[in-house]
Amino acid sequence: MHLAHLRLAEEARQGLGLDQILWIPAGQPWHRDSPQASSAQRLAMVRLAVADHPAFQVDSTEAESGLPSYTVPTLERLRLQYGKQRPLVLLLGADAFAGLNRWHRWTELFDLSHLAIACRPGFDLSADQLPEEVARQYLARRVDTPAALKQSPAGLITGFAMTPLAISATRIRHLLSCSESARYLLPDAVIDYIQRHQLYQTP
Repeated sequence: MHLAHLRLAEEARQGLGLDQILWIPAGQPWHRDSPQASSAQRLAMVRLAVADHPAFQVDSTEAESGLPSYTVPTLERLRLQYGKQRPLVLLLGADAFAGLNRWHRWTELFDLSHLAIACRPGFDLSADQLPEEVARQYLARRVDTPAALKQSPAGLITGFAMTPLAISATRIRHLLSCSESARYLLPDAVIDYIQRHQLYQTP
């Protein structure tokens, strides 16, 4: 987890008026090969990254299970935890939202949470740039005022502006594998953890 992730979460918290940001490291991400760091190590790094922010909390359930993680079952679990009436907001990047129709049980997301999509300043989501089935959901559920998210527990879609930071986790892993510096791309506490445990190094 790098500084662009943290900045996105902070801008979402402020721009959408969120009470809390819940970080949920995956046990085994379904859409990629097994991560180089174990689920326990990734969980530890997330905890270090958010430790100084009182509104950032970590949910360790998925990471501790070590099982493949899917968003709908995760939201179903959170619904049991937080109740049916509390508004929940799933934060997504615009690229992830454009591929939403490839997600496991994706139409059920709207029964469980709102969706907030991070956009570059000055750029709004456009239905004509989305797959047809995602565009239909977007046009039916779009709201322009974040305050609307507080009026119901789930089912709406809104956008929020985020500062564009060209920080790539893939690039960071490459730097680390070459023993190059990742300072100012990751929180210092995470860099220290990576160095202490010799993660992402080329064998």
